Amino acid sequence: SQFTLYADTSSRRPGFSKAAKPDLAVPLYEKFMARCRERGFQVEHGEFGADMQVDSRNDGPVTILFDTEGNL
Repeated sequence: SQFTLYADTSSRRPGFSKAAKPDLAVPLYEKFMARCRERGFQVEHGEFGADMQVDSRNDGPVTILFDTEGNL
């Protein structure tokens, strides 16, 4: 829940102005968690939209490329 999944990355700083507003996003977020639980996944969550400090270490097969030149 600490990640915003919709961001405009066309500049050096991601923009989230096109992301869903809380009145739409919160029910979608809760529905997504419910569907994951229905399929047997253990789901943990925090407060939707909370300001959080996150430490992470990239230790996996996924890399997200931010192309600020629009060359993708």
